[in-house]
Amino acid sequence: MKNTIWLCLLMAIALTSCGEYAALQKTTDYEYRYEAAKQYYMEGKYRKAATLMGDLLGTMKGTAYGEESLFLTAMSEFKAKDYETAGNYFKKYCQSYPKGTYVEQSFYYTGLSLYHQTPDPRLDQQNTDQAMLEIQNFLDKYPNTQLKPQCQDMLMVLQDKLVEKEWLSAKLYYDLGTYTGNCLYGGSNYQACVVTAQNALRDYPYASTQKREQLSFITLKAKYHLAMESVEEKRIERFRDAIDEYYAFENDFPESKHMVEAKNMFRKAENIVKKKKIDLTDED
Repeated sequence: MKNTIWLCLLMAIALTSCGEYAALQKTTDYEYRYEAAKQYYMEGKYRKAATLMGDLLGTMKGTAYGEESLFLTAMSEFKAKDYETAGNYFKKYCQSYPKGTYVEQSFYYTGLSLYHQTPDPRLDQQNTDQAMLEIQNFLDKYPNTQLKPQCQDMLMVLQDKLVEKEWLSAKLYYDLGTYTGNCLYGGSNYQACVVTAQNALRDYPYASTQKREQLSFITLKAKYHLAMESVEEKRIERFRDAIDEYYAFENDFPESKHMVEAKNMFRKAENIVKKKKIDLTDED
């Protein structure tokens, strides 16, 4: 019996709440509707707040509420996790109120909205590039902003996402190994792996240590296996290149978890080079 009473009370409250929201959407008392939308926002009901405020933007434009209503609409959409819509509203605020009260926040949230829209590293990274550009533009515009640490952290994460995409490409070439079906214009998958990894190391100098280690190690492995698969006249030169790569890897990542494997490749490469030197001496 008590459970039934509580259920009825909860249903009545819910119906009252729904009825109130529906009434707010129909009322022509726009100030009252705006204050109610702000209350929804304060209560964390961001979807309702965003809907009410979005409906009011045309009416509030040019009034004392115009600037605040646009910013709060953007914030409501952002907190409701509709990042694309939020980003558009933040950008609109920056354009409409270039000297507004919330302009620095809006520039920041424009970049943050794009940050939340960046895709998995395996997909096209156009949004990631755009997010990095927007965040960097914010830092250029507000070099002394208190939000600088957050922006730098986001740039590191986004750059690592771009590096991850390059790492996946390099790894694909490495995994293809001696398969030649995709090498339409000559060359080898190991060479393509080396070029891809080295380009990533050059293009993203501020990538995390973990990402740089991954790229450096796969470069070493690809160079080693490229030498192993090379024709006789190129083998020794390529093994020497692999040995040089090992020294660079050892210097940059002496505590790497890959060091045992790296040293095994180094020893084999060094033995082959030494053996070749002995063979040449014997021939003389």
